[in-house]
Amino acid sequence: MDIVERLVSDRLWEIFQDVAPEPPVRAQGGGRRRCDDRAVLAAFVSVTTSGCTWRQLPPVFGAFWQPVHRRFTQWSRARVWAKLHRVVLDRLAAAGVLDWSRCAIDSVSVRAVKGGPLTGPNPTDRGKLGSKIHVVCDRSGLPIWVRVSGANLHDSQALVPLMRGIPPIRSRYGPRRRRPGKLHADKGFDFDDLRGWLRRRQIVPRIARRGIESSGRLGRHRWVVERTMSWLNGCRRLHRRYERKAEHFLGFVGIASTLVCYRRTITETTR
Repeated sequence: MDIVERLVSDRLWEIFQDVAPEPPVRAQGGGRRRCDDRAVLAAFVSVTTSGCTWRQLPPVFGAFWQPVHRRFTQWSRARVWAKLHRVVLDRLAAAGVLDWSRCAIDSVSVRAVKGGPLTGPNPTDRGKLGSKIHVVCDRSGLPIWVRVSGANLHDSQALVPLMRGIPPIRSRYGPRRRRPGKLHADKGFDFDDLRGWLRRRQIVPRIARRGIESSGRLGRHRWVVERTMSWLNGCRRLHRRYERKAEHFLGFVGIASTLVCYRRTITETTR
């Protein structure tokens, strides 16, 4: 098995073909031969997991780094990674793996090397530029939706946009769903307006109260999102933000989230 088939299995390639955009057609004909989509996707997975730069891509992927990076820009603008993440979630939900009864929300900050949109001074890193990755996961820790913001954005300000951005995901029985039964969050989300917003949408808030609940009780149901952050942190490209464009960094976050969910599909089918 070569490196392309090892990074992009036949099953993952079959799922990706459902969301892959149609290749452009030159009206005048001619032009350079288009790189193989599966090899390009394997290059994206390699950059996400290993953290290597585009110039360090081995020639085994069958293309120079410039056309591979150009394809990454095109697919990121077409929101291919968000669509792929949603398709994998649909398959998990159809198998009864996705658990909406309890969801958790949290964020992690990363340093931005080159700056750019959706960056800001990180108050926990001596004011250096950085970005935040916001994640909402289900009861088992599967990332349902991700979002990127500046490091100076308070977590409470990201709750409403993050919850509204959850796409309708199919259920094993009944219509598609996009709202959890309960939402667990830490003390950074302890605001009455957020609790009221969740209740109006029939979501039971389970937010720790400052000065009342202890840290030990806080993590009884919220530890799964910490584990999700650890899973995403296994993709070395997310340790630092090297991309000046926010859509590129969000693309790598989307690929990492897809890989986490896809590994669960493999685990469920091999039981």
